[in-house]
Amino acid sequence: MLSIGTQFDAGAIEVIEIIEAGDPADIRLRLRPDTAADIRQWFHFRLQGAKQKACRLRFLDAGRSAYPDGWRDYRVAASYDRKRWFRIPDTFYDGEVLTVECTPESDSLYFAYFEPYSWERHLDLLGRVDAAPLARVERLGSTLEGRDLDLVTVDTPGADRRSVWVIARQHPGETMAEWFVEGMLERLLDAADPVARRILERAVLFVVPNMNPDGAVAGNLRTNAAGANLNREWLKPSLERSPEVYLVRQRMHETGVDLFLDIHGDEALPYVFVDGGSMLPGFTAAQAQRERRFTDSLLAASADFQTGHGYAPDRFSDELLTLASKYVGHTFGCLSLTLEMPFKDNADLPHPECGWSAARSVRLGAAILQPILAHLQSERREAGPCAQ
Repeated sequence: MLSIGTQFDAGAIEVIEIIEAGDPADIRLRLRPDTAADIRQWFHFRLQGAKQKACRLRFLDAGRSAYPDGWRDYRVAASYDRKRWFRIPDTFYDGEVLTVECTPESDSLYFAYFEPYSWERHLDLLGRVDAAPLARVERLGSTLEGRDLDLVTVDTPGADRRSVWVIARQHPGETMAEWFVEGMLERLLDAADPVARRILERAVLFVVPNMNPDGAVAGNLRTNAAGANLNREWLKPSLERSPEVYLVRQRMHETGVDLFLDIHGDEALPYVFVDGGSMLPGFTAAQAQRERRFTDSLLAASADFQTGHGYAPDRFSDELLTLASKYVGHTFGCLSLTLEMPFKDNADLPHPECGWSAARSVRLGAAILQPILAHLQSERREAGPCAQ
C-alpha cells in the first residue's frame, strides 16, 4: 500500500488523492502553505511502499505557488537515506503542474524542494562550535514558539577589532543558507587554516546560523510562526511579530557592524550572486568600491560565483530599508550584502546528478573567508599606518 508521510522535521505536503488502492502512476499532491501565510513552495515528504513501481507524482498547484518561475528547469531533490541527495531527472513543468516520474529502488524515498537542514543538525552544529576554543554559543532569546535563537561568537583577544556579522535562514526553506554557514564555521574554527587565523586577528565574528527556527521546523518557505517575512521586518521589528529580528538587531546596535552578510537562496535565478546597496540613499563611491573589491575577491575564491546575473537595482525600492542588508548598510555605513544561491543549479557550472547542493553550499561558505579577509585587510590599509 502506498502512503505519504510528513510527520517529521520540516515535513510539508498535502495529499489530494492516491487512487485505485494506491495507483503509483496517479499521485496527486498540493503544496502546503506556510504557517499563518498563504505562501506555497516548500515541500518535504516520504513516499512509502513504491519499490520498483513506476511512479508519477503531480503537484497540481505549482503554477499558483509563490514563485512559479522557480519550477522552470528545476529538478526535485530526493534521497533514500536522508544523507545522500540527488536530483530526479524526469521533472517536468507545463506552467501549471509540476510532474515527477521515477521508479524507487527502495520502499522509502524522500522528496524535498532542497536538501533539508534539520533542527537536530542545527543543534549538532552548535555543539561542535561551542566545544571549539575560540567560539561560544549564546542564547539571544526565544522565538514565538519558545525555541532558542542562538548567536555564535568567534573571537580572540586583540585591539581594534572589527565586527563581522553573518546571518542565515531568515527564510527558513532556504536551507542552503545554513549549509553555507556550516562550511564557513568549520573553516573559521580550523586552527590550521591561515586565512581563518588572519581573520581572527582582525575581527570578531557574530553568526546566526538559523534566524527562523520556528519556520524551519514547521516546513515554511518564507515566514515565522506569526506569518512574518523576517526580511521585511528590519525597520520596525517587534517582540510580538518578529522577535528574531528584534533580538539580532538589538545586539548589532551594541556591537556595531563593519561587514554584514545575509545568506539566502533564490527560487528562480540559477546563479550564485550578491545584491548590494547601490540603491541606498547616500550610497557613496567609496562604498561602491568596497563592494567591487569584495566581489572580485569572491570571484577569485569560488568558480561558482558570478557577477553577470542578479537582481535589478530597483527591485526593492518600495520596501528598501525593511530588508536586512539594506537596513544594516544604511544604518552602519558598512559593506552590507545579500548573498543568494540557487534552488535549481548553477547554470554556469551545472552538475547533472546533484544540481546546486548542500555540498556546494558548504564549499561556498568556506570560500567566503577569502573575501572577508581581503575586505578586512583593505579597510586597515585605508585607515592609515596607526591602524596597522
